[in-house]
Amino acid sequence: RARPVEITEGCRLPVLRKNQENEDEWPLAEILSVKDIHGKKLYYVHYIDFNKRLDEWVTPDRLDIKKLQFPKKEAKTPMKDGLPGSRPSSPERDVKKSLDLHVQSASATSRGKTLPTPKRKAESVSLATQVTAATPVPSLPSSAEASQASVYPTMRDSSFSIKSRDEHEPLTSLTTVRNNSRIVSLQPLNNSPRCSTIYLLPGEDSQDSSDGIPSAPRMTGSLVSDRSHDDIVTRMKNIDCIELGRHRLKPWYFSPYPQELTSLLILYLCEFCLKYLKSLKCLQRHLTKCNLRHPPGNEIYRKGTISFFEIDGRKNKAYSQNLCLLAKCFLDHKTLYYDTDPFLFYVMTEYDSKGFHIVGYFSKEKESTEDYNVACILTLPPYQRRGYGKLLIEFSYELSKVEGKTGTPEKPLSDLGLLSYRSYWSQTILEILMDLKSENGERPQITINEISEITSVKKEDVISTLQYLNLINYYKGQYILTLSEDIVEGHERAMQKRHLRIDPKCLHFTPKDWSKRGKW
Repeated sequence: RARPVEITEGCRLPVLRKNQENEDEWPLAEILSVKDIHGKKLYYVHYIDFNKRLDEWVTPDRLDIKKLQFPKKEAKTPMKDGLPGSRPSSPERDVKKSLDLHVQSASATSRGKTLPTPKRKAESVSLATQVTAATPVPSLPSSAEASQASVYPTMRDSSFSIKSRDEHEPLTSLTTVRNNSRIVSLQPLNNSPRCSTIYLLPGEDSQDSSDGIPSAPRMTGSLVSDRSHDDIVTRMKNIDCIELGRHRLKPWYFSPYPQELTSLLILYLCEFCLKYLKSLKCLQRHLTKCNLRHPPGNEIYRKGTISFFEIDGRKNKAYSQNLCLLAKCFLDHKTLYYDTDPFLFYVMTEYDSKGFHIVGYFSKEKESTEDYNVACILTLPPYQRRGYGKLLIEFSYELSKVEGKTGTPEKPLSDLGLLSYRSYWSQTILEILMDLKSENGERPQITINEISEITSVKKEDVISTLQYLNLINYYKGQYILTLSEDIVEGHERAMQKRHLRIDPKCLHFTPKDWSKRGKW
């Protein structure tokens, strides 16, 4: 008689799950772990080419054993670049891998740091947006085009491409011009009655075209892109449920809470100091002693029920560490270290009669050599898809405006982070282009540098957004931007839905010079 097939870690087979339309589907999945509860087996599966936040424990009846694939003998899970990984290589990833390998030799020497091994395709965060890196895909320093293609992998094809400085003048010094009226169009380009044109002409001060090309991810700090610890333990969710105030959250990823708390059905957090407790009774006892009704630190913004608090990672270490532990539940591919000293944390809250309830946050290096104005960014799941993510992003740029700097989030962005930032950049830049007025019947002009100065968005992000929107065309020896009817109408619809905005008059913020170490 044939022995029953034993399903072990590393096996792959189709697993039944419901898709977004609540229909059955059978994607290929990898078994990461097997456990036995009262004689019944459960399997922890990762769906190949799906985000890790969908990983789950499943019962045997959801497995299609007929199509079982056993792991290769040399390793329980497929090895990629010497690290365990559950995703097979694809042509797209192989291209990225080759980019990574070129960059490691080039930029590692220039920065004097050891770079992490190339990682998987960018995955998640919530904006939950982990802005810094789901998966580092550093870019070739020699070509801005390669840079943008790797940082913005889903950018639409465009007839316009950025060439290296030797081949072409850099885009950073181009000039934009726009019609006074949206009704006027440049006929040879577009016959749409609401099409506008913007010329991109040579501008004044051209800076180094390699300026701002993302290098390797930062290797120090509270949450760091690093997969050296990406073993089977950290690939599995370890907390079932978190109770935070009136919300219960289902974590998406592993977070290094103490081992003894991982067996609890519910982990309780004080929603004001974020201290973790093992039972409701412990939480109730803690609340009688906890005097906080808002995050520690200074309230630097308040409008209506929305407030922002600035927390120094050195002065409020316990809170900052607890915030990082909570954030790690929703940020993938991060290794959590307890060094919060070099960081500021900006926590957004919503106020009611019981206090200031955390909605989301972003962290920021006190001193950034790469013009980063955001390290990690997260909107907690109960508040997602309500405009809070974009509000966090807008606030980070308002701080940059007060500091008199341009800023950019740490690259590469996660999938959800990229969507949120791309949407914010698009709306912000289109708002400026559509507000331009003509002078003396001439089409008005504005340079890329001027857009960057007005918005505090870094030039490279301005350029990549114009490319993504497919606005750039070449006409009669000039680069021009064409705002089509679809772009204009889409922008107007988006702005009508965007009710939450930052009011600069409500911001009370004085930047510090963190280079003077005494201020730490």
